[in-house]
Amino acid sequence: MSLLVAGSSGMVGSALVRNLSRNGLNVHSMSRKNVDFLDEKLTLKYIDSIQPETIVIAAAKVGGIGSNNNYPVEFLEANLRIQQSLIGAAFKVGIPRLVFLGSSCIYPRDCPQPIKEEYLMSGPLESTNSAYAIAKIAGIELVKSYRNEYGLNWISLMPTNLYGPGDNFNLISSHVMPSLIRRFIEAVDTKKSDVVLWGTGAPRREFLHVDDLASAVFACLDQYDDSLHLNVGTGNDLTIKELALKVAMATGFKGNVSWNPAMPDGTPRKVLEVSRIKALGWAPTITLDEGIASTIAWYRDASTRGEARK
Repeated sequence: MSLLVAGSSGMVGSALVRNLSRNGLNVHSMSRKNVDFLDEKLTLKYIDSIQPETIVIAAAKVGGIGSNNNYPVEFLEANLRIQQSLIGAAFKVGIPRLVFLGSSCIYPRDCPQPIKEEYLMSGPLESTNSAYAIAKIAGIELVKSYRNEYGLNWISLMPTNLYGPGDNFNLISSHVMPSLIRRFIEAVDTKKSDVVLWGTGAPRREFLHVDDLASAVFACLDQYDDSLHLNVGTGNDLTIKELALKVAMATGFKGNVSWNPAMPDGTPRKVLEVSRIKALGWAPTITLDEGIASTIAWYRDASTRGEARK
């Protein structure tokens, strides 16, 4: 199978290229390095030149709670344009199989836990990332609409919080996991005795290693074909305080950790109900402790080489 990964230079896209290539697919890479996703004509021309049988859309403008909250216009506009450009081009080229990757932030802030696929649009969104969430909801609806109107075998997958090699470790724009890893590593390296973290530490989150997401995409390419978007996660969560303790221990930080409640917590709890994807025979294989340790090792090595995004 010839497959094109859109967004191949990012954390998710890189993991997809690694995994899908190992599984024998003829994988082509498409990133901002060789095409501007915001330019519909150039995007169409590039995809048409490849003529893949399948496209996986991992391209997106992403960021942590701070950048989402501060720049909602940029997150909404960029993601709507990226999705329209790629999905529209896939239709014009005639690609029979498409996988759109969204985010678990699409679900209401206070919906029941664990979160079932059916809970989409059942209540108000979390205000700190509602613009990004609305863009992803629009992507789901666009994929479903093309599927229903034109009979295409296109699907949408909604992963939980992702982490792993290739993540963004910028303290202003990163998500919680890479931010914690960088803060504690720098505290160890500079012999700091105190680390102050955002919020209260009380929110509960679920984390999935990006290589497990890649294996889920591979499984769904072969086994899933439905208009309902599919949750991808572990089904297990922990508090941010518990996560911080794990990261601190894994980095060797032995100092004091305090919290700044003036900074936003975001959604109180977010853990996915994942019985549908597990019924396909897929399950994550990388434990959280293993994933944290390997990501720390990757970050240290990449930082030494000057290749870490920070």
